[in-house]
Amino acid sequence: MPSRLLAVAGRRALILGAVAIAATAAGAALKFSGAGDITVFVVTAIALASLASVVGEATDQLGTRMGPGATGVVQSALGNLPELFISIFALKAGLVVVVQTALIGSILANSLLVLGIAFVVGGIKHGTQTFGTSSVRMTAMLLMLSVASLAIPTLASAPGAPDFGHATFISVVTSIVLLIVFAGSIPLSIKGTIGPSHEKQVEAALESGEPRWTLAASIIVLALAGVAAALVSDWFVASLTPAMARLRLSEEFVGLVIVAIAGNAVENVVGITAAARNQSDLAVSLILNSSLQIALLLVPVLMLLSLALGGPVLTLVVPMLFITAVALAAVLSALIVFDGESTYVEGMALIGLYIIIAASVWYGRPVGG
Repeated sequence: MPSRLLAVAGRRALILGAVAIAATAAGAALKFSGAGDITVFVVTAIALASLASVVGEATDQLGTRMGPGATGVVQSALGNLPELFISIFALKAGLVVVVQTALIGSILANSLLVLGIAFVVGGIKHGTQTFGTSSVRMTAMLLMLSVASLAIPTLASAPGAPDFGHATFISVVTSIVLLIVFAGSIPLSIKGTIGPSHEKQVEAALESGEPRWTLAASIIVLALAGVAAALVSDWFVASLTPAMARLRLSEEFVGLVIVAIAGNAVENVVGITAAARNQSDLAVSLILNSSLQIALLLVPVLMLLSLALGGPVLTLVVPMLFITAVALAAVLSALIVFDGESTYVEGMALIGLYIIIAASVWYGRPVGG
């Protein structure tokens, strides 16, 4: 199998793979040898970036065969592995606030920051970009459902409300509903819409003369890189936490911004790279599918899993600030993508809203405080 993978991979892919393996191995050695937190942080950050590049290369190859919808679903699922592992470890440690804010932060980071950067990079380089709208509209609609999944349990379990004192019950019911809806959305997400940017991507791949990977090779590389990214992300966040404590940053800021961005490093790089290559269908599919999978799959799965772990329960009851932030993010991103076109100014608007939300949690209870 290794020889067959080498035979179908291009020189650039082999170089990226070698760098990713070396950086990941170095990060593991430093982590388990008790090296300083700053050193581990720098090396694991390099490892994450290189792994993201490998995933991007495999995603490009997969995108020429499966279309943007199916590619977005597969890559987003693998890209969210770091978030899943980080959240499980944090729940076992009783860090419910960090997990809750990290999940919300991941939705905000993808829907606002990453999508905004992709639009800015693609818009400056290629002008107005276009993409298919059918699957994008469905994703935007389902993101609005994620807003309701946070707002209703929070309001229903507030003092004086019908479900006061039963936050776990309403959270379980909501989680089951979200999982059913997510399962129903998979066929349409995979079908997707073949837009003009995907047609250009396939034509470019065929005319470039570069080696095309087999479907099996692309999937294997994506799976291996996704698992490696999950491990490296855990080391990255573990080395970052002591530094955040010394800087007296709040738990909300660490979860909403630091952990969220670190846990989604793979799809962040891949989505922005796709936009820079004028593959806007693939970029939008990757980024919005990641937000959707976090909201409709990762959040309910972790909520139900927290019941089995025996520690504090991860309910869907969150501060109103976070509900408002997710609602504004869903509305703004929906307004921008509904016409099937994006410009760098729209990207700047998304980034601007993300910065305002991040600033709103700068002050708070410090980590370890």
